[in-house]
Amino acid sequence: MSSTARSGAAGTLLREPRPMPLHALAAAIDLRRYFDWRRGRDGDPFLMRFPAFGSAVFTGTAAGAREMFRAPMELLEPPLPNPIEPMVGPASLILARGEQHRRQRAVLAPAFHRQRISAYGSVIRDTARDEVAGARTGRAWRPGNRVDARDAARAMTLRVILAAVFGIEDPRTLAEYTSATAEFLASFGGPLFLVPALRREMFGLSGWERFLAARDRLDAHIDTEIDRRRTHPGARGGADMLGLLLETRYTDGSALTDIELREQLRTLIVAGHETTATVLVWALYRLHREPAVLERLRAELASAGTDIDPVELAELPYLDAVCQETLRLHPPVPIVLRRLTGDFELRGAPLVAGDTMGLSVQLLHSDPQVWNEPQRFRPERFLERRYSPFEFAPFGGGHRRCVGAALADYELRIVLATLLGSVRLRLSPRFARGRAPWTVPHNIATGPHAAITFDVLEP
Repeated sequence: MSSTARSGAAGTLLREPRPMPLHALAAAIDLRRYFDWRRGRDGDPFLMRFPAFGSAVFTGTAAGAREMFRAPMELLEPPLPNPIEPMVGPASLILARGEQHRRQRAVLAPAFHRQRISAYGSVIRDTARDEVAGARTGRAWRPGNRVDARDAARAMTLRVILAAVFGIEDPRTLAEYTSATAEFLASFGGPLFLVPALRREMFGLSGWERFLAARDRLDAHIDTEIDRRRTHPGARGGADMLGLLLETRYTDGSALTDIELREQLRTLIVAGHETTATVLVWALYRLHREPAVLERLRAELASAGTDIDPVELAELPYLDAVCQETLRLHPPVPIVLRRLTGDFELRGAPLVAGDTMGLSVQLLHSDPQVWNEPQRFRPERFLERRYSPFEFAPFGGGHRRCVGAALADYELRIVLATLLGSVRLRLSPRFARGRAPWTVPHNIATGPHAAITFDVLEP
């Protein structure tokens, strides 16, 4: 992209920031604060360059989001190279283009229908209760103990997604899948994500080779389960996502290939694990920094009772507002990128085929034209008015909005409510005051750079 050929809404030229390596480093250290600074300095839109991935024109306004999300479908595709391709695979819905994306989305969407995901409510609640009871670690959340919220959240969301995708109930099988998935996710760290040049072999000693080995191990489990289901098609009766996908056909009557199945299932694991875990950690953090908000939520949960159905629990208004406000301040995927296949204009900046445009979700969610006191954690704002999908877009928007958003919302509400109804926590002194931890990439999502810990209190 030629930086001197682009003009913004005010007619000013959009130039790549220099020295570019320093800007890239600042963005890698703290993307939120870097984007805030760029908006304050350069206005909207502004030009950003990612090392090895090229330039993008970014917007962070509702008007810009409207333009992006309403752009003709045939003009948009995921940018390549894509940093997450090694994790999800080229056949993934996230990377699919054009007609392929439409066909795949039509196949996957029924797995996330509200009526279907409501069946996972008991699994989600039981998973949270087991975590508090110490079923995974052998160490219950008792008064005096310190809890690593990130570790616990990842364990819970991983168990839920494995149950939803594969219907795994056998403890031994669950342990095998958990081990393989955790190793796979941990092996693709920030350096491999951000620096493609590191993705090379070095006689079995490189991080890239460790990642490939971990991916092969997970794929072997997935392939074994696919083979078992094909051999015994009635084993689960389509109750989980794998069963549904095995029974689903494209409009021409063809079934998903084994490669398509494997990469869609791997995508579901990757996208449905770290993202929800990250938001859960932030929700606990924000609540325990705002005692009045926490007590109001506890009061709502107490009034609802312990025997409330998970579906009704997830619909409690203040619980919903707390989760929405957490997603506003901490969207797990903070940028949305689209590569253009033809001419387009974003906020007055003329773009051509091959250019990339981006939405900063964090800037969108802190736009002072929409949000009063945007840096404040105030769930009440979501009780006072409804926000348009161009003002509030934690899961992206348009025809490429996250297909699993409903499951993520449902799981977040049930796990958070279950934890708050089971124990009383206090932020450890390191996190109880001062600025919020900065965010860094964690696989497909971004999250706090350090593990946020809590002390368990007396009931």
